[in-house]
Amino acid sequence: MARIMDHRNRLSRRTLVGGAAGLGGAALLGSRGRVVLAQGTPSADFDDVVRVGIVTSRSGPLQSYGEQYLSGLEVGLRYATGGTGVVGGHTIEFEISDDTGVPDVAVNQAKELIGDGVTILAGSVVSGVALQVAPLAEQNGILFISGPAATNDVTGINDYTFRSGRQVTQDVLTAASYLTEPEGTNALVFAQDTAFGQSSAGAVAAIFGDLGATVDQLLVPQDALDFAPFAQQILDREPDLLYIAWAGATATAMYTALDAQGVLTSTQVVTGLDQRATYPIFGPGADQLSFISHYIYQAPDNEANTFLIDELAKTDALPDLFHPDGFAAAQMIVRAVEDADGGEDVDAMIEALEGWEFEGVKGAYTVRAEDHALIQPMFHVRLVAGADGPEAELIQELAADDVAPPVAE
Repeated sequence: MARIMDHRNRLSRRTLVGGAAGLGGAALLGSRGRVVLAQGTPSADFDDVVRVGIVTSRSGPLQSYGEQYLSGLEVGLRYATGGTGVVGGHTIEFEISDDTGVPDVAVNQAKELIGDGVTILAGSVVSGVALQVAPLAEQNGILFISGPAATNDVTGINDYTFRSGRQVTQDVLTAASYLTEPEGTNALVFAQDTAFGQSSAGAVAAIFGDLGATVDQLLVPQDALDFAPFAQQILDREPDLLYIAWAGATATAMYTALDAQGVLTSTQVVTGLDQRATYPIFGPGADQLSFISHYIYQAPDNEANTFLIDELAKTDALPDLFHPDGFAAAQMIVRAVEDADGGEDVDAMIEALEGWEFEGVKGAYTVRAEDHALIQPMFHVRLVAGADGPEAELIQELAADDVAPPVAE
């Protein structure tokens, strides 16, 4: 049974970093607003508790992604430890901080956690956050397992950084498999002007370009709320294929605007199927779209996915897009702690994860030793009418090796 202690209302306190590597002995101020989540029965001996810092979005534009990640993390820990929360005699304890989706906030929280002696960090759902936290891991010699943050630049960034989710190139390779005649295709990438959007545009240009397509991009400010002008720009450019890479709460308004102006039926549209809450926004045009998917719960047939479905059903919930990333993070944390003297030996944790093959929610995963990419299957899916609204349906599973990104150099 999970034990949750909410510290959000406690008094601010001073945390003296005291010479932690890479932090220069700076004193940090402030209340972190943490939630401490422990599984199993914590030992009276503090040394038997492995504290894992989780810096993720509990508010901000990707709040829903962060909540899915955290839910998957909790269920994944139960799965990986047989319900005890204990591995090798050590209780796993998560200290959860809300980064609000802002990189500077995440960096301050990560520094405080490192200063407090945490040797494992995890959780990023925002690409810009992951890119700021990863260098801290290297500077301070700690393990960092990024979450749903999909930018390619996290892979291979340093020896201390891993990821529990997919990356943009895996999305784009999945999308490219839809192309029957790529030679001469005029493709347009429509995305937010963020690390994720920029990475997506770059990957499409590289992968589609190698197949003979001409690729252009239309990047939108992340705080944009009126998408009608951008819809008109798409129509004016008359692409043969529109690749949409989007994340966050504005997806509904964006797709509504594109549908209202006829974009969704004007050309072949390839896009990632977002979280379940967005399914209704595609409306009657959904059957005109080519969806790629990181995960739908109906696709994998394995023990881990069944466990996730059954556990969430206890609270009348269904697995969503980023539950697997939290689940896989828990599996990776347990693996690292089990093989590394309770998380004290960071080099041993890295060695334990590099090249590790394991069965997770999506099926077979491999942590590629060369650059720490997480090799995993991807999916072609469609939206179909269901009793309570649109539902996702599997068209095809793409083997992990078929959508593996090139090794980062």
